[in-house]
Amino acid sequence: MQKKILVLGGGMVGSVMAADLSSNKDSSNYDVTVMDINVERISKLIKTNNLKNITTLTKDLNDLESENSFVNELQHYDIIVGAVPGFMGYKTVKAVLQKGKPIIDISFFPEDYSPLNQIAIENNTYGVFDIGVAPGVANLLLGYYNQIMKITDFQCLVGGLPYQRKLPFEYKAPFSPIDVLEEYTRPARLKINNEIIIKDALSEPELINFEKVGTLEAFNTDGLRSIITSFPNIPNLKEKTMRFPGHIDLIKNLKMIGLLDETEIEIISNNQKVNIKPIELTSKLLIDSWKLDDKDDEFTVMQIKIKGENLSNKKIETVQYDLFDRKDFTTGYSSMARTTGFTATALVNYALENAGKIPIGFYPPELISNKEICDYIFNYLKSRNVNYSINII
Repeated sequence: MQKKILVLGGGMVGSVMAADLSSNKDSSNYDVTVMDINVERISKLIKTNNLKNITTLTKDLNDLESENSFVNELQHYDIIVGAVPGFMGYKTVKAVLQKGKPIIDISFFPEDYSPLNQIAIENNTYGVFDIGVAPGVANLLLGYYNQIMKITDFQCLVGGLPYQRKLPFEYKAPFSPIDVLEEYTRPARLKINNEIIIKDALSEPELINFEKVGTLEAFNTDGLRSIITSFPNIPNLKEKTMRFPGHIDLIKNLKMIGLLDETEIEIISNNQKVNIKPIELTSKLLIDSWKLDDKDDEFTVMQIKIKGENLSNKKIETVQYDLFDRKDFTTGYSSMARTTGFTATALVNYALENAGKIPIGFYPPELISNKEICDYIFNYLKSRNVNYSINII
């Protein structure tokens, strides 16, 4: 029987997930619908790649209550894929779970997820959130290795960057600039010697060399998310974002003069007083220079290190996973969309093929992870030429 999949959000990643679900080897078993207020991007992908089994519906995903709300359509689908912006993510997921529908979500919403777990249980359904690259793959790996190692240290370094460096920022944003700027302002949580430590974003920069990239600069950001509380047994947890050297000095200068402040200021425009948040103005000004165009080449680089005692041989080991992925110009899929989106669609396929194996409730990836799920997802990624190398040190 054909499974009906609904993708909420047809942006850069949502459109690629819909395309992947409709074009894989089992696509004849899937009927994929994409809902968005603007279906231009997914319509372009459908035409460019001659995709089938995709329906597009124009819906305002902010609308949760009207007669035309997407919520009233959920009953027709077997599984939902969430790909809305972060500020919409929590309320969208909540609406889906309240309708008793499973959801695989990559909105990366900032709110505490724990109330959604009870909603899922009450409605006899399940959901998995933060299932991208980082968070996502990093969480899955830590969840799995926590079952076979006594882990002492976890570190994740990750960055999505343009292949061509262009001054002054040498950066292109795969997501909205406001989401990136908030990474640069939100305090970073780390865990050191069993204590959660709060440090400034952009702090503790270090230069790290990667064979296929060159030297990048890593700095603290609040990227651990659910990991910070999921593993009370692991004493050291760290995540850093990477950019080309020099980028964070520019961002620090913007912060120093107040252009990343979130407190409204009053300005005079056309002889009228207007209140505005400086960070919103900065985001608006950066949209053009940070916009990732279809012609732009870009890459994703990630390094994950998990150190601890191997429970089978009692040896202290460091397991290292490395990823370097570039844009696919044949399909037009960006690297960030591939590495994020294909991880999520892998789990969608796993859930549809293995009914009942994801338990009722709402979880981050690390709390559903096991060898079977990790093997399935990494094989799925490999089949799409997203390749992780593994070394044991």
